[in-house]
Amino acid sequence: MLKELDLRGKDEKETQLALPRPLLDSRVETALTDVREIIREVREGGDEALHEITERFDGCRLESLSIGRNEMKKALEEIPSSLKSALEKSAENVQAYYSKQGHKDFEISQDGMTIKSRTVPVARVGCYVPGGRAAYPSTVIMTAIPAKMAGVDQIVVAVPPDEKGEIPKSVLAAAAISDVDKIHPIGGAQAIAALAYGTEEIDPVDVIVGPGNIYVSLAKQEVASKVRVPASFAGPSEVVVVADETAEPDLVAMDLVVQAEHGPNGLSWLITWEEELIVRVQSEIEKILASSSRKKEIKSTLSTSGYCVLVEGPDQALVVAETVAPEHLQLMTEESESMADKIRNAGAVFCGQWSPATLGDYIAGPSHVLPTAGTARFAGALGITDFVKDVHVITASEETIEKVGEHVVVLSSTEGLEAHSESIRLRLEKIREKQSE
Repeated sequence: MLKELDLRGKDEKETQLALPRPLLDSRVETALTDVREIIREVREGGDEALHEITERFDGCRLESLSIGRNEMKKALEEIPSSLKSALEKSAENVQAYYSKQGHKDFEISQDGMTIKSRTVPVARVGCYVPGGRAAYPSTVIMTAIPAKMAGVDQIVVAVPPDEKGEIPKSVLAAAAISDVDKIHPIGGAQAIAALAYGTEEIDPVDVIVGPGNIYVSLAKQEVASKVRVPASFAGPSEVVVVADETAEPDLVAMDLVVQAEHGPNGLSWLITWEEELIVRVQSEIEKILASSSRKKEIKSTLSTSGYCVLVEGPDQALVVAETVAPEHLQLMTEESESMADKIRNAGAVFCGQWSPATLGDYIAGPSHVLPTAGTARFAGALGITDFVKDVHVITASEETIEKVGEHVVVLSSTEGLEAHSESIRLRLEKIREKQSE
């Protein structure tokens, strides 16, 4: 099921060049044309366009584009107690983690000038929660709670409806626990357009977060000049497992399948220097597939982006992992923590046999909204900083103008900005006049 790639004997550059290129690039152009057309429809048609597009793609005609707190609370009362307990524990751990994040206000004084820096939250955030193949109440928690911890005033969630125009109770309940203000039963690129530009019923937001398919991710990039969108490409799920002779094949196989079951266009790689492990893992994957209810989704991912990569040893394994820059990186090796210290490019790193990426998906604490498609090279997990901005307040004095004024005059004159220079010269003249009196 996993395609095998033998990189032994190759140096670092040869290793990087031998790795398969992401399949994402080949699909972008076609998808982007569709995304731009959907965004145009929503901007021009507003609510009616959303109704029409939802009927076209989701097969239902919505009665309303908004769901309020009462329906969320009702769902929380109706879900099984075990699910309620699990959602509450997930929320508790996410809150605990993000309570330690965030910038603090600070103040410095220099040259007779005081600079205060205040970190303030944005006013409104839109969280996109995928739907369709499955319900993702965990994504509500992993996006809305960090925003709430940042101090955001209003949080709304967009999620695709089912064919009846309904949202799963588990998602509604998670929204109640996460203190979401409103849910919009809209999915896809049309949801991103509505959140960015607003319609008659939907108010525009300042930040859009959350994972999604290629259409959702491209739509977020298209509206990035209108709203803040975290730098990462939060697309189809990815996992890279680095394993040695201490790894148990059934656990490795299961963890490769875990992210693959999300559906097509993901990535699932095993990197090892143990040939026998590859044989045993392949066998275990076949066993899992034989009884899996999501066989179709798993096969789709593994057949296109499933690889077993055979390397010389840990050093070459790290070169491969760093080049791929995966969303989830599992180090199922004897020296997992020392290997983790060398990792720069990964959304999240999981060390040892007892740390599957599944813990990060649901309960560990950091958001499971992570960079995909190689964007872990420059982006990280969703965090408090994605929902806040810095505002600095500068209070200067005559001393400031005396000490640094001439520097400003030189710099602004060099750039040919005469009015900038004059704003300082005038003040210098006033100071000198006062001193001569």
